Amino acid sequence: MFTPHGAAVLTRAYVDVNHAGNLTNRRSHTGILIYINNSPILWYSKRQNTVETLSFGSEFVALRFVVEMVEALRYKLRYFGVPIDGPTEVLCDNKSVVTNSSVPASTLNKRHNAICYHRMREAQACGMIQVLWIEGKNNLADLFSKTTIAGDTMWNFVNQIFYKSDSVDED
Repeated sequence: MFTPHGAAVLTRAYVDVNHAGNLTNRRSHTGILIYINNSPILWYSKRQNTVETLSFGSEFVALRFVVEMVEALRYKLRYFGVPIDGPTEVLCDNKSVVTNSSVPASTLNKRHNAICYHRMREAQACGMIQVLWIEGKNNLADLFSKTTIAGDTMWNFVNQIFYKSDSVDED
């Protein structure tokens, strides 16, 4: 691995699930958007392989995907010699998932949810990710998980994704 040089980059991931959005087979749809600093560099939209009875389980499956994608991205950046500033912020709009992922003593009953849960908890414990809550109407991953977004809401998300800049002062 190269020695990190230059300014450290901040990584952030938005994740959302359209629970049982497919009316034919009731599978959930995962949407993920990953930023480096203020630039979107990776997005993902795919139907989940399992049918979940609750959105809670669907969100944990999506979080496992995020952990795998963030881990691969962080390894690539480190091998290129790019320093990373702290853990990746993973923004999720399900408060119960954020709460359960932050409390180490919480347990899950379903085995496949528990596997996703422990994978995500391991990533948090080693400082790779930090799961945070974001209000649903501000979650940019909605654009990749919900097929019913249209009109002004869709264009608002597109403008936020591609023209967002926290460092520019607008007068």
